[in-house]
Amino acid sequence: MTEETVRTSRVPAIVRALRPKQWLKNALVFAAPLAAGPPFTWHIVRGTLFALTAFILVSSSIYLINDVRDAEADRLHPQKRLRPVASGELKPGIAISLAAILGAAGLVVAAIGHPMLLVTLAVYSVLQVGYVLGWKHVPLIDIAIVAMGFLLRAVAGGVASDIPLSQWFLLVAGFGSLFMVSGKRYSEIVELGAGAGTRRSLTMYTVSYLRSIWTICAAVVIVAYGLWAFDLRANRPFGIAWTAISIAPFTLAILRYAMRIDAGEAGAPEEVVIHDRMLQALGLLWVVTLSVALFLH
Repeated sequence: MTEETVRTSRVPAIVRALRPKQWLKNALVFAAPLAAGPPFTWHIVRGTLFALTAFILVSSSIYLINDVRDAEADRLHPQKRLRPVASGELKPGIAISLAAILGAAGLVVAAIGHPMLLVTLAVYSVLQVGYVLGWKHVPLIDIAIVAMGFLLRAVAGGVASDIPLSQWFLLVAGFGSLFMVSGKRYSEIVELGAGAGTRRSLTMYTVSYLRSIWTICAAVVIVAYGLWAFDLRANRPFGIAWTAISIAPFTLAILRYAMRIDAGEAGAPEEVVIHDRMLQALGLLWVVTLSVALFLH
């Protein structure tokens, strides 16, 4: 996408600054309710929707604060220089005002939804603001905080619906988050090369170190999911252990994403999910096999 394309976009700068594509990450709030299976009561649906709305509002607020804080550095990045604040399309004052409104609205929504959802979102907010203000430049801490953002989304869907979170769920969600974030950093170094200095923490990493992190995390995720699938006392429609079968598409999806990481193409995880047809097909197959186990009687 060229600079001219962005500036002539029909999507207003203020909307693009909220990064709607990245709202896809907030779908993680559905993970706990779906993993728990039926019945889907109104309480569960209500709590999950409150969690989704609250995270969309607050995460958008964080994106705006981040773009104002990093405007100067973003102008040195081949893609980030096209962001509305960095390109001059959106004034910093307007961005900060909107961030305050969205952040407050998100916390209000969380408070209405569930007290523990408010606590979860407050922790997320503190970590993300700290990340924007400086922790993003501290090696390993930056990866841990971004991964916690993913994990807290997954946890939020459970606490907002009063769904107990198993150790297997937390292991898969936690190490899966580290897998994606370390893979993102790895791809950024591969893509930017000498330009990695636009994010100071990247200069402290090596390709081999990040590869070891996402490789270990991928292995833990696959093993933890496999143990959960074999341990789950789910229904066996047609006499088949569908949870065990779901291990195959799940593993292949992890390996497919790892392939994209290794090629340096996972700098934007949401773009990979949106555009990789093989990954989408494997994800659909995994959802189908797991749904058969959890929903058919």
